[in-house]
Amino acid sequence: MKPARIVVLLVALAAGGIAALLAGRSDPPAPIAQAPVASLATIDVLVAGSDIALGQTVSANEFRWQAWPAASSNANFVQRNDKPDAINQLAGSIARSPFFTGEPIRESRLLKGPGGYMAAILPSGMRAISTDITQETGAAGFILPNDRVDVILSRRDREAEKATGVEVHASETILSNVRVLAIDQNVEEKGGQRTVIGKTVTLELTQRQAETLVMSRTQGQLSLTLRSLVDASGDKDDTTDDRGRRTGVNIVRYGVSTTTTPK
Repeated sequence: MKPARIVVLLVALAAGGIAALLAGRSDPPAPIAQAPVASLATIDVLVAGSDIALGQTVSANEFRWQAWPAASSNANFVQRNDKPDAINQLAGSIARSPFFTGEPIRESRLLKGPGGYMAAILPSGMRAISTDITQETGAAGFILPNDRVDVILSRRDREAEKATGVEVHASETILSNVRVLAIDQNVEEKGGQRTVIGKTVTLELTQRQAETLVMSRTQGQLSLTLRSLVDASGDKDDTTDDRGRRTGVNIVRYGVSTTTTPK
């Protein structure tokens, strides 16, 4: 190897060693200062410790306290600062609507006191009354709780028969847009398919409407017609006034000719 190349190689090695020595002696970089994290103010609110079903009697084990951001708290929430013994106070209540795990408890959705599931879900002033139905009079099993229905009475019109001399049948809507609270349903096998057949339906009615239903049961056959979800929203019973008196009921009559044999 030529002497010139040897000299260049030695100079390069010496420069690299000096650079490594200087890098080892340099001070470490100063740490970057982090901005302080603002603390979030919280309060303890009462929440559901597990899913709570509609009409369920709630025990103390199904409540728990949970930290909740104070800024997003609601006046309807049960707060530990206001009611430290709320778990024991609300134990034994009946749920008027379902709760999901971790959902804040609202006392307005709980009913404390004697009574059962049906009494808990009934709004103030309303009554629950049941009537028998069949597959033909109950929309073939398609009516379910919380659906809206009309109640139709089919009967013989004796007064019209006297006036016309023929057998006359009449049908009229006696109740309109009433809520179904419950329906007794049995699952049956028919033609290899499972069908749901109800035998008893429970309706949510005012006292006057309940009286109308009871009286109508003695006059003929009752049938339920299922209302569309669009028609059911926001409407009210248009067959009675505020005092339960019948107004604007459409009555459909049809006659059957009869013959009599002279004696």
